[in-house]
Amino acid sequence: MSHKAGFVNIIGRPNVGKSSMMNAILGEKLSIITPKAQTTRHRILGLLNSDDYQIVFSDTPGILSPSYKLQESMMRAVEGSFEDADVFLYVSESGERNPDEAIIRKMLGTGVPIIVVVNKIDASSQEQVAGDMIFWQQQFPGAEVIPISAMHKFNLEKVLDAILSKLPESPAYYDKDDLTDRHMRFIVTEVIREKILLLYNKEIPYSTEVYIEEYTEEPKIDRIRAIIYVERDSQKPIIIGKGGKMLKKVGSEARLDLETFLGKKVFLELNVKVNPDWRNNERMLKQFGYEI
Repeated sequence: MSHKAGFVNIIGRPNVGKSSMMNAILGEKLSIITPKAQTTRHRILGLLNSDDYQIVFSDTPGILSPSYKLQESMMRAVEGSFEDADVFLYVSESGERNPDEAIIRKMLGTGVPIIVVVNKIDASSQEQVAGDMIFWQQQFPGAEVIPISAMHKFNLEKVLDAILSKLPESPAYYDKDDLTDRHMRFIVTEVIREKILLLYNKEIPYSTEVYIEEYTEEPKIDRIRAIIYVERDSQKPIIIGKGGKMLKKVGSEARLDLETFLGKKVFLELNVKVNPDWRNNERMLKQFGYEI
């Protein structure tokens, strides 16, 4: 029996639902999701395995014009997705009419098969979706355009069928028992960062990064000590909150998610430190796992 495998690299603007779609297809929450743009900072691989195929989904940061070195690294993750793609999955949202023409030209120039997904159709009219289909067929001549709702898991089987029809025959790239290429330390940092994005406003979420200082696995409990870095002294008391209330809330919500993911108890200790302008500090960015 033949076996298919390949990299399906997900491209699109911030906040169109790239991570939501990947999570919905995988049936696992590998990429964090928030209503805020720039939630995804790293390239994250999610593996969908079956007896006769392995789809390696690559979730990338949203396309933007970089303002500091962190964002430059994020865009390098997007650039990297052009190098190993077997299929491109371009995700837009219903009503979007401002595509990045340079990215589209680059995708078309690779000769790699392209599937265009129009997400969030549950929040749109039939007339709007019909217009979306025509617009994206014009942007990507010959590409298959599929309307979906990642939130309601509508039409995801059609996306999967389209991917499988374009995937090359190949042995698996990763162990069939794996869900992702990322280790648990990375998953923990992302879960904590998700809670920060959800619980704080304005510039605070974009000025924070999480670093795992210690991770000890035991049979019945994982013990984790993490540092939340901020850029300015004034941000530290905001993260901590009055009487430590906000920091405790971040820790409590993150711990519950991690216990669900791991299937066992988690002890999570959080501390807050200031590192001025870490988003432009190459040494710190490397420590946080970004490509410089």
